[in-house]
Amino acid sequence: MTRPGSPALSRRGLLRLGAAVAGVSALSATGACAGPTGAQGAGTLTLALNRSLVSLDNKLNQFDAAVTVQRAVRQSLTRIGPELTPKPVLADRFELTAPTEWTVRLREGIRYSDGSPVTPQDVATALEMYRDVSGSFLASFFPEWPEVEEVDDRTFLLHTERPLPVLDYLMANILITPAADNAPEELQSGIGTGPYTVTAANRGTGTYTLERNENYWGDRPGIARVGVRFLPEESSRVVSLRSGEVDVIDTISPDSQEQLVGLPDVAMESVPGTRINQLFYNFRKPGDHPLADARVREALTFAIDGERLVEDVLVGSVTQADGVVSSALTGAVPTGTYTYDPRKARQLLDAAGVHPADLHLKLIWETGEFASDTTVMEAVLQMLKAIDVDVTLQQFEPGGDISLWRQGRAGDWDVLGNGFASPTGLALPTVQGMFGGTAEKEETRDTYQGYVIPEITDLLDRAYGEVDDDARQALAEEVQHAVWNTWPCLWAFVPNSVLARRRRVTGLALEASNSYDLAATRLDG
Repeated sequence: MTRPGSPALSRRGLLRLGAAVAGVSALSATGACAGPTGAQGAGTLTLALNRSLVSLDNKLNQFDAAVTVQRAVRQSLTRIGPELTPKPVLADRFELTAPTEWTVRLREGIRYSDGSPVTPQDVATALEMYRDVSGSFLASFFPEWPEVEEVDDRTFLLHTERPLPVLDYLMANILITPAADNAPEELQSGIGTGPYTVTAANRGTGTYTLERNENYWGDRPGIARVGVRFLPEESSRVVSLRSGEVDVIDTISPDSQEQLVGLPDVAMESVPGTRINQLFYNFRKPGDHPLADARVREALTFAIDGERLVEDVLVGSVTQADGVVSSALTGAVPTGTYTYDPRKARQLLDAAGVHPADLHLKLIWETGEFASDTTVMEAVLQMLKAIDVDVTLQQFEPGGDISLWRQGRAGDWDVLGNGFASPTGLALPTVQGMFGGTAEKEETRDTYQGYVIPEITDLLDRAYGEVDDDARQALAEEVQHAVWNTWPCLWAFVPNSVLARRRRVTGLALEASNSYDLAATRLDG
């Protein structure tokens, strides 16, 4: 198929853009060295993450690969299983017993790694801490926070003011910590109920050592020790995997996949993903700014050749989004398509009273946000400049202050390259997490890039409060279409979850959430 005016972009040409594109501001990378050479010991599994693991809970830090490590130390009442439905973990009963009441019972004999018992008060305190932390990732998924009423030392009730029929999904993301050790902040200690304990941690370098919890209540983990390393440079991760220095790497670009496929000691794992990667507009712009006009946001989407990005840059490792969330999520529906037509982009801008040359856009992103992120952003710059829009790029290295930029507390920007994970497996809470912002949440910067549209929030409130499954799904579909029509993204795509492992690693079952159960993983040799 021929697309009108498509720029002559090839993958090799795009890979050469880095030296030619002006305006890319990147902070210098640290901690990129591969470390000492040599294969790992027989009893140690070593993970190399593309982003630094800066905390051992998920109040603020929930990128996909981190979940694997965090849930090896701390656990929740339920978890989202491979079928994207809730499975019991710390609770052996989680039942809706009234429209606004859930009855929960903790498993008998559940204890933390220090030997202390898990109590209903720990759950109550965890909810308070997740609620009170500034900039909470998970706060946006909860239309309200449930209250805990203790019944006995194992049983408690969760009360909400309005029906919240997906609470068992939402609570899968509240990791439980002893009440006395919890706080409304990222936790650095490793006290939890999980199969592993933390014996060494360096937040600055993103290096951790986990040891098997010999008092773990579940099946005994098959691996005695797990090492976690932060290697921001993809080439370093690939070399370390090939040499045997590390056992598992994540967030792999098509170029790296080509290097690894067919190697006798390396296996690739890939499943359809639940994450959506977006070029998301800044919704904190003043009313007279062009991006505050949905017509302008829509017009700019026609400048982006999404099919070319999928085919030539990402080499078929992703799918162009046809909705506001990943189609793998339960309840997701297609709502539209991104169409490449630069002539129409100019026409729509003209209709909105905006000349392309008057637009000056800054695109920002953090290294490692998604595979081939730099190449994608440089290609987008080229496409926007083809319709005479002035564009600059600013790239942040992991550990930088991009979180302050996202919250509108630092510099100004126009489009953010960002990935949004779905921690529930459901479309509705994911839509809520991104698009359920309110004026009150925006005061504390607990909205998604400033997205606050009351009509959308009202639809979400109705959907969340609907106890009839069919009626709730109908409202969920309605709100997804309504969100699409606000044009929140310049472009979006859904990546496959991909990792590479040494073949000595067995039992690793990669899930759509791009995470896996460390306790079920084994080492052969």
